[in-house]
Amino acid sequence: MSEVRTRFAPSPTGFFHIGSARTALFNWLYARHTGGKFILRIEDTDTARNTKEFLDVILESMRWLGMDWDEGPEVGGDVGPYFQSQRGDFYKEKVQELMDKGRAYEKDGAIWFKLEGERHTEYDDFAKKEIEKVAAGAVVIDDIIRGRVERAEDRDFVIVRGNGEPVFHLVNVVDDIAMGITHVIRGEDHLSNTSKHVELYKAFGATPPKFAHIPLILKTEGSGKMSKRDRGALIEEYQSRHFLPAAVRNYLCLLGWTPKDGREVLPIGDIISQFDLCDVHQSNARFDERKMAFVNQEYLRALPDESFTWLSAPVLAEAKLVDEKTDEDYIQKVLALCKEKVSALDTLPSFVAYFFTDDFARDEKALAKISKKNDPVARCAELVPALEKIADFEDATIDALFAELGAANSVKPTDYYAPLRYAVSGLGGGPHLQAIMRLLGKEKVIARVKKFLAR
Repeated sequence: MSEVRTRFAPSPTGFFHIGSARTALFNWLYARHTGGKFILRIEDTDTARNTKEFLDVILESMRWLGMDWDEGPEVGGDVGPYFQSQRGDFYKEKVQELMDKGRAYEKDGAIWFKLEGERHTEYDDFAKKEIEKVAAGAVVIDDIIRGRVERAEDRDFVIVRGNGEPVFHLVNVVDDIAMGITHVIRGEDHLSNTSKHVELYKAFGATPPKFAHIPLILKTEGSGKMSKRDRGALIEEYQSRHFLPAAVRNYLCLLGWTPKDGREVLPIGDIISQFDLCDVHQSNARFDERKMAFVNQEYLRALPDESFTWLSAPVLAEAKLVDEKTDEDYIQKVLALCKEKVSALDTLPSFVAYFFTDDFARDEKALAKISKKNDPVARCAELVPALEKIADFEDATIDALFAELGAANSVKPTDYYAPLRYAVSGLGGGPHLQAIMRLLGKEKVIARVKKFLAR
């Protein structure tokens, strides 16, 4: 078997969509799985919409996701240039080759590809006129994912527009031939183009690559393909929300593919070893932001404490919770305590704010929930004198305090947990209560309970 060569060919006309990222990832994974090459090619012939800003976004996002390319921009290669805007003369040569073969002709200022087959005219209800059709015969596509697909082209089609701009179908095929692409892995929405592409391959005397059309990504709710306007559709969003790139990449792998060993959270080396195109699903994949968050949380929990602190410190500084004067040992203790409970770094500031400031927000919904089962004011009023009397906040001391208060006031010892937690943190959940109390210290805990009562 010859070396596998896959490619990703984005247009720098917008931000990096999650569907494009998944397409790039499947191409990258298959190249890495087979020991082949992954080529990045930029389709930048749309001069009116292409910008360097969007190109930089694509390159930065791919690097952020850990997808390196073997040939392409900033890397080079033997079959460049890798920008279609720099390959205009090559396209002209290939168009002339088709014309010389009698497989292309000029009409209405454009250049059309000529299908082979018997021709006839018939009235077209949509066009409201007689049109020429060609009995070109069915094109059989043995798609790795979709299986056997038959499609037939029955009309010549434009390959160069009237303004001299080559059409996607032409440049796509010409570049894939020139760059030796062996596997075209792309979205299912491109399946309708494939018969045109196969006809062009045949006209150039080239063997078509293997095709693999991956399922669409559907929006979280409702029907339809996920668009750039849907929440969670852009990779930049996850970068700005401080998601871990390895977690985003892991979740993208699950959109249309399931690991053989049944695990959903697994290192990239294991994903590469298991990934194969024949295991990609035919059914469309529905985007689930909650599952993305779950995968991200699993990656956060697996981080060493030092790495978690290193990633978290800038987030806390941006939220103005810490600065260069904040004790680093205290920051590390807070983050080590909270790591298991944090779901995402973008929510970290609100989750740990009470460790760094007395001016923290309070979750009124949490208070309402506590109040349905308990009287938080009464419990906190009972706690103040008891807390003032004890010498330390060790677990045994606090457990004994709750037991004594419960017996004295005819309530369960656990009835003190939620009111005390809310008084000192403003939250309804979080790390182990006694650990919070030890980290905050006796003076601050009592002061916050009194402040809650004063409300």
